[in-house]
Amino acid sequence: MNEQQPAPEDDRPRVRLTREDLGSWLSGPSSVVGIDQDYRGQRLGLPVDGSGSVAGWGRRIAAVIVDWLACLLLVRLFFPGITYGTPTSSLLTMGFFLAELTLFTWVVGASFGQRVLGLAVVRLDAARVGLGRAFLRSLQICLVIPAVIWDRDGRGLHDRSMGTVVVRR
Repeated sequence: MNEQQPAPEDDRPRVRLTREDLGSWLSGPSSVVGIDQDYRGQRLGLPVDGSGSVAGWGRRIAAVIVDWLACLLLVRLFFPGITYGTPTSSLLTMGFFLAELTLFTWVVGASFGQRVLGLAVVRLDAARVGLGRAFLRSLQICLVIPAVIWDRDGRGLHDRSMGTVVVRR
């Protein structure tokens, strides 16, 4: 705890903070603010496992890889003259990726890769993910950074800002 040591030149006590007072940066914010949560999604009212539980990172990453490979294939099919690895190819692939994420999330509630891997994107208020929300969420995924910063419930910034969560179907 706090230890008070008299100051050599003045009469004010000096307070020395210890690791127990601050918590460790490895412990995360719960070590400091005392948040007690048994599993990811508990605060959101989601089940521990099974249908409706927060999806794991392995499936999510695999879904993004499936989506990206599908978009690469579509670019090769629709634009056979474009050389793979060129800026034009990259821009077209990103455009297809954005469109695929947006349209599939809006229409069926999950991207192509998420459907293949048994995942779904749901809103926390149980409403349907609309076109605007699906587009803004997909745009943030394309920016990468919002998707790789997540909270203790396993939701990326893109999901937090749109009020969504990726769950198992």
